[in-house]
Order: sequence, then structure tokens, then C-alpha cells
Amino acid sequence: MFFILVWLGGFVAFHQKIRSYPDDKLDATDAIVVLTGGKNRLAEAMKLYNHGLAKILIISGVGKNITLEQLEKENRVVIERQTEQVILGDEATNTIENAIEVSEAIRRNNAASVRLVTSYYHMPRSEQEIMAMNPDVKIVYHPVYSENVSDKWWKRWGSFYLIAMEYNKFMFVYVKNFILKLTERD
Repeated sequence: MFFILVWLGGFVAFHQKIRSYPDDKLDATDAIVVLTGGKNRLAEAMKLYNHGLAKILIISGVGKNITLEQLEKENRVVIERQTEQVILGDEATNTIENAIEVSEAIRRNNAASVRLVTSYYHMPRSEQEIMAMNPDVKIVYHPVYSENVSDKWWKRWGSFYLIAMEYNKFMFVYVKNFILKLTERD
């Protein structure tokens, strides 16, 4: 019973955290990083890039043989700026691989700051994975909210399940990174 209460308390805190990111739509960064997979993420990142909020757009997890033109068509957004500054990562199939793919692009392009665009419930884990590989990079959070995920998770099983699974994954990554930091000090 104790562990259930601890888990539930952490879950509630996690939910409050993911619903309270600062609304920063003005600060420019060296790169915009978007992790594919969630609704509206890519369209939002393309719009931010079009507004000049970064020199580079890194799209991680697009899949093999997908072109920028296909992504524009699917998301109903046309890149109006330098398309040669759009990096399509086609190797990643999960969040850890996203972080590896993004980290390589960050290093190749000497990016000191990134705007991370992903679903709001996915933000803590994505940040942890990227920061573990890029501790000196400043991250500006740009969560994407979906009308399909209810803020009242206690009323919708699907929303509860999605957020609970993401909370469990986040806790795993958080503990993993904490242990890795401890072992690096020795």
C-alpha cells in the first residue's frame, strides 16, 4: 500500500509538472528539435522554424526514405526558409534513439541551445534523455498539447493509461541517469 501511495503521489506531481510548462514562443535558439510520433508535433516545429526561432530544424524519427516534401504535405505546412538547414533523422525508432540522433546533430552543428518540441506528457523523459548526452545544452520547452489527451485523466481511462505509462518510463530514465551520474563521480 505504501508503494502505491508513493507512486500515486509522484504521478500527481508529474501530471502537474507536464501541465505547467512556461509559454515561451519568442526566445530564439540555435536549433529546433522535434521528436516525431505525436499529433501536431511536426506541424508546430515547422511553423516555429518558419517564424525564424532557430537556424536549424532537426526532425528525429522520420523513418527511412521519407522526404521533407512528404512531411510538408502530411502536415499541411510548407517550409518557407532554407530547407538545407532542415535535418531529417531517419534512424530513431524510440526516445533513446531520438536522443542519440539529436545529440549527433547538435554536436555537428555546434548548437548551444535547442527548442524541444514534443507532446507535453513526453517532455520530461525526452529532456532527461537529451540532457544526459548534452549536459551543457540549454533546452527551451515547447510542449504540444493534444485534444485527445484529457487534462482530467481521472475521468478517461485512455488518458490515465497514457500519462501513467509515460510517468513510469520517465521514472526509469530518471533513476538510470541518476545512477549513471553517481558512477561517473567514482
